[in-house]
Amino acid sequence: QVQLVESGGGLVQAGGSLRLSCACSGGTFSVYHMGWFRRAPGKERDLVAAITWTDGKPYYVDSVKGRFTISRDNDKNTVYLEMNSLKPEETGVYFCNSVLLAFSANSKGNFGSWGQGTQVTVST
Repeated sequence: QVQLVESGGGLVQAGGSLRLSCACSGGTFSVYHMGWFRRAPGKERDLVAAITWTDGKPYYVDSVKGRFTISRDNDKNTVYLEMNSLKPEETGVYFCNSVLLAFSANSKGNFGSWGQGTQVTVST
């Protein structure tokens, strides 16, 4: 069973930056498209960025384009999310999971379980 461990969250002021990491174990990481999801307070968990396993092509929801960068290191079984110019409305718990094509904000995690997530709090 795949295990996911997210880290790197924290408290940051608006305009600040964070780099999230997600370490995966128990599966063949390199053959999965991977995504970062955000669960804002009182809302559903939505995809914000994804990356293909074939050629590392990124996908971003419109609201984060130009500010977030997703990347992966298949040798380390890790996917990253670099977040810049953070906004208070981006506060939430961030999770990673595998994602099926075609990517969209409504994409769901494809692994049977989730990690604990990492809390990101952006203050005004």
